[in-house]
Amino acid sequence: MTLRLSNQKPFAQGGNRLCFVHPEHPDRCIKVRRPDFSLADRRRKKGFPKNLKPLSSFDDNREEFRIMSRFEQYYGDRIFHHVSRCYGFTDTDLGAGLVSELIRDANGAISETLKKYLWDHGLTDDCQAAITTLCEFWQREAVPSRDLLLHNIVVQKGPDGQILRLVVIDGLGSAGLIPFHWLPGAVQHHKAGRKVTNLHKRIQDLLNQRGQSEFPGYHGLLLHDGRAQGKDLSPENQEHTEPHGDKTSS
Repeated sequence: MTLRLSNQKPFAQGGNRLCFVHPEHPDRCIKVRRPDFSLADRRRKKGFPKNLKPLSSFDDNREEFRIMSRFEQYYGDRIFHHVSRCYGFTDTDLGAGLVSELIRDANGAISETLKKYLWDHGLTDDCQAAITTLCEFWQREAVPSRDLLLHNIVVQKGPDGQILRLVVIDGLGSAGLIPFHWLPGAVQHHKAGRKVTNLHKRIQDLLNQRGQSEFPGYHGLLLHDGRAQGKDLSPENQEHTEPHGDKTSS
């Protein structure tokens, strides 16, 4: 069955993809390529020799599915406390969509990004503790990732607004020529630690900008909160509700 997304609004937009709430599963999202930015367009923007790669190598959905399959095999379920799950592909009227876990707060709203949280609230004690937990996990498990960008981390909150956990939703896997887990253990931990150090710097850089009147850029902003009008999409009531049809992207 082909899922219809073209009549819905994405809840988020990334540089290459749109994110939609799954029409049948409000706890999942579907990532599709932006129709205004083809794989050929992406390749043309790259310099030599990257522009010689096949088009398939520029497909973020295929790459993410490959990485998440390896994560599940290598780490098992423990990785999914701080990384969103991947459920494979589905057909949509916007092309092949990658289905992933959609992180929601206890009130049913789609969890906001760490970038937005820090911009609105600053580095609260609650947030500092959650960042420390994520960073310790990242270095201990030596998780391969690109740079840990603030708009690729979401803040899941509980019933009283307390932070339950931080979840990385994009930018995973290593871009190196040698597969990450073929590297010596010490090198893996060093690389993961470097990403953690860079994350702390990005946090401080954002905090230094908080005096500005406008949010820096559009990455990290939700286009809607994913709650059905007049419906409760909190986890305990999901089986009794229908999705709104809006979606966010990562």
